[in-house]
Amino acid sequence: MRVVIPTSTPDGLLAKRGAHFGKAPFYVIVDIENGEIKDVNFTQNPGHAGGACGNAVMNIKNLGADALIVVGIGHRPLEGFKQAGIKVYYDDVSPTVEEAINRLLSGETQEIRPENACGVH
Repeated sequence: MRVVIPTSTPDGLLAKRGAHFGKAPFYVIVDIENGEIKDVNFTQNPGHAGGACGNAVMNIKNLGADALIVVGIGHRPLEGFKQAGIKVYYDDVSPTVEEAINRLLSGETQEIRPENACGVH
């Protein structure tokens, strides 16, 4: 499983999580096999101006993501991820990528519910 997490810094597992996936400067990409972290990379967020939320969904899809862990996301991109087959998890307590991944692996993080999406997008 490939998990993408929006971050404020490109510091791998120690990266601080970004508050909103579309505005985070970086994405940390974590590959998980058999319940263990196998690889960690990062990329700069190319942004989504001009194509609005559709571009943001494609940016994540092009990374080969199976899942996304967010603190904030709008309704339109959430629907776009659902249509793309990418699961979106909601975690507003983990300050770092490592903690977010550990919570996901332990089953503490659930898929986002529509009421957790931001109403602005």
